[in-house]
Amino acid sequence: MMRRRWTATVAITLASVLTLAACGGGGGKGAQPSSGGGDAKKQVEVFSWWTGPGEADGLKAMRQIFEQKNPSYTFFDAAVAGGSGDKAKALLQSKLQADTPPDTFQGHAGAELQGYIKAGDLEDLNFLYDELKLREVFPAQLVDQISVQGKVYSVPVNIHRSNVLWFNPSVLKEAGIAGAPKTLEEFVADLGKVKAKGKIPLSIGSEWTVTHLLESVLLGSLGTDAYNALFKPGADWSSPQVTKALETFKTIMSYAGDPQDDWQPAAKQVADGEAAFNIMGDWAYGYFHNPPDGGLGKTSKKDFDWAPSPGTEGTYLWLSDSFTLPKGAKNRDGAVAWLKVAASKEGQDAFNPKKGSIPARKDADQSLYTDYLADALKDWSSDKLAGSIQHGVSVNQPWLAAITEAVGLFIGSKDVAALQKALADAAKANAQ
Repeated sequence: MMRRRWTATVAITLASVLTLAACGGGGGKGAQPSSGGGDAKKQVEVFSWWTGPGEADGLKAMRQIFEQKNPSYTFFDAAVAGGSGDKAKALLQSKLQADTPPDTFQGHAGAELQGYIKAGDLEDLNFLYDELKLREVFPAQLVDQISVQGKVYSVPVNIHRSNVLWFNPSVLKEAGIAGAPKTLEEFVADLGKVKAKGKIPLSIGSEWTVTHLLESVLLGSLGTDAYNALFKPGADWSSPQVTKALETFKTIMSYAGDPQDDWQPAAKQVADGEAAFNIMGDWAYGYFHNPPDGGLGKTSKKDFDWAPSPGTEGTYLWLSDSFTLPKGAKNRDGAVAWLKVAASKEGQDAFNPKKGSIPARKDADQSLYTDYLADALKDWSSDKLAGSIQHGVSVNQPWLAAITEAVGLFIGSKDVAALQKALADAAKANAQ
């Protein structure tokens, strides 16, 4: 009997599924996992959305360790292009519904992962946590986000920060701006100064990057405790405080440049001096910093710089990528072998410096994490925590889909009242 699963909230046509599937890597563009024959049983299908510069380099580094340690297995890169994983998660849901899961898939810790757990899609990994003593090396607050009733369901590979303001120092200097704005009021004033100089004040990417921007504005306007309270049952999304935050969001969006195809070209506008600001997660650091064969090869503090997004200093708006063991995986043993590499100190220290994230493990080699990443390690250990909306910590997939729809409509209408009502309705329908 097919296991009950939560209903996909993003409509997927057969044509779109086929198109997305063609984005998989491994054996070449459009390659599919082979079936039949002795060698096929050795193949491990790893499903993610890491295809861009930085993220793909990190995955490649971990893949090399996996293949060195497991010569009898073949790694199949089933990555699906598209920042934040919206397209990948839609395709994944169709695969789970059809009982044809990949051997392991990427999932965000928190409410997003909880959806897969409650639907019965995942094996618990207590056996692996016991064997590798992982509870001793992962932060307890992180393990809680990937557990249900004492059972752990994924292996976290990193910690990311969502609330990062990236800026071009030269563009700010030309506009007479002394440094990164600390408050939302200062940010709006600085956006105006940049606009007056004829540069793009704020670069944005595809629709999901606008939701990403919204969560930083909500946090910066409401403060940490009020922001976290939005995701509890009975939360008041109709309050005057939320209205004020959304009005500020509307003002900030009025300074945005033309939407780019995804987050990378929007970030590149900052690094190239076309735009002043971009609010994006710290995976942008890997893209900015990595050599030109895997990034832009830019120089920090000269071509780009960073600060907490306005109003959020002292709070880490966090997310974590993790890997799972789906029920019914074709190559369970191969998936477990991959999870062991993903959980290892060696794997995480190879992956994270290239990805632009810090390790989930507490015993990482801190000498590898310099520049922005050194700041992130320090802040993660001392800041207050708030969970990302766009990246699955605070809201589940149906709730995020409703928020995404509301933001998409707002981009066209600029109607704050309609946006707030849609957000309030989404919370009432999905908060648990």
